[in-house]
Amino acid sequence: MKLIDTSDQFLSAFDAGRFDRGKWEAYMDACVPGVKKLCLDDMREVLAAGYSWERDFLPVLDAVARDGAKRDEAIRSFRTVTERLDERIRARFGRSPDAELILYLGLCNGAGWVTERNGKPVVLLGIEKILELNWQDPDAMTGLIFHELGHVYQDCFGLLRLETAAMPDQMLWQLFTEGIAMVFEQELAGTPDYFHQYDRAWQRWCAENLALLKRSFAADLLAMTHDNQRYFGDWVRFEGRGDTGYYLGTCFVRFLLRTDSFDRLIRYELPAVRDGFARFLRDEPAGTENY
Repeated sequence: MKLIDTSDQFLSAFDAGRFDRGKWEAYMDACVPGVKKLCLDDMREVLAAGYSWERDFLPVLDAVARDGAKRDEAIRSFRTVTERLDERIRARFGRSPDAELILYLGLCNGAGWVTERNGKPVVLLGIEKILELNWQDPDAMTGLIFHELGHVYQDCFGLLRLETAAMPDQMLWQLFTEGIAMVFEQELAGTPDYFHQYDRAWQRWCAENLALLKRSFAADLLAMTHDNQRYFGDWVRFEGRGDTGYYLGTCFVRFLLRTDSFDRLIRYELPAVRDGFARFLRDEPAGTENY
């Protein structure tokens, strides 16, 4: 695994403390050739969906130059978490993905994004979104990096990308792959109770309401879309809580691990995931401690 730290060049994308798009594009070309088109295409898609450059993008980017203390903490955390990371993955899983992990400026739409560059899996970590979410400390950075590498591990050694136009299948696949990434994250962290972005109260509520989560997700599937789903993301809510789909996905994958290995699970195709979810819905345990 190759680590690329572009933090020494972050401020080259600013002019007198203000984000400058022309300078940013020069930064992209110089630091990580091939990524500019990915990010610009993603940005255009989000803007076309009704978001605003001035309201939604620019303030988040400007904060990178303005808050030097948080930026520096995030950079230190990245370097701490990635030290001997390849060795740690090999020790736990027996192999490590041939991928790039890049600390980057300008991802905008997420703190982490698994994509491809030059035919190789790549994880882009967006410094501006990391700061906006207050994920600059080592614990949050650990969870972010481990989670995104869980997706990369499945991409390299199993099946990550599903080709289907059926929205229920897409949403079920998202539940499964986010669960895989969460379990990968927890295994590297050394505990099945590790949910870096939420406290014990959130975890306890999810455990106590797991049966409700199961029923609701299953009932929502037929009408669920990426726009109306209420399970994935800090900006959506299920019964007042964000990101409950990550908890549900974790429970789903740990249920499957009762009867199969992690490296077999990541090679599951859609019929096996559908069958596993049907069995999961019939199962009774009330929390991750039972999975």
